Amino acid sequence: MTLSPTDTLVCDTTQLAVWQSDADYNYNRELIAPEVNIFEWLNRWFGEILQSIFGSQFAEDYSKTILISVAVLMLLLIGWFIYKKNPAIFIRSRKNALPYSVGEDTIYGVDFALKIASSLSRHDYREAIRLLYLQTLKQLSDEKRIDWQLYKTPTQYIYEVRMPAFQRLTHHFLRVRYGNFEATEELFQTMLSLQGEVKKGGIV
Repeated sequence: MTLSPTDTLVCDTTQLAVWQSDADYNYNRELIAPEVNIFEWLNRWFGEILQSIFGSQFAEDYSKTILISVAVLMLLLIGWFIYKKNPAIFIRSRKNALPYSVGEDTIYGVDFALKIASSLSRHDYREAIRLLYLQTLKQLSDEKRIDWQLYKTPTQYIYEVRMPAFQRLTHHFLRVRYGNFEATEELFQTMLSLQGEVKKGGIV
């Protein structure tokens, strides 16, 4: 009795490779959720465009660099568009800015009488009040009643003078200068009267 050889299965590797490359047979895609990476997706999409235009080597070498440059350019364009629509977002609004320059409030080399008169003629009471206060400091410094220094604050001079009139004068000045309170002719006249009291020695 002759025995026949055992039948064996032979794997057709060519057909298997065809099936593996066919997306219709990729059943795993329904079981494994793909990790979404927007940048990688854009990079591949942009790389395909570059590859179709310039070739595969150029796309491989420069696609990420060009994509980043395009993203930065788009951000700059968006920022420019927002700036044109609403510049106040990027710069400090000057609507409530003080109408005088906040510089070094020196008391020397200034003709206070002339400058105060000029400010009053323009109805610029805010500037007139600032100059009146500096003029008062100049008078106190000349009389050696305060040790004037550019870096000192008005509050420090209150402790040196210790006069209610000067304290009220300083309070008015600070409210107008830094508190954005309205400067009026009446307030200037009140401060002018307080300056006279300070010059005479004040109210103890």
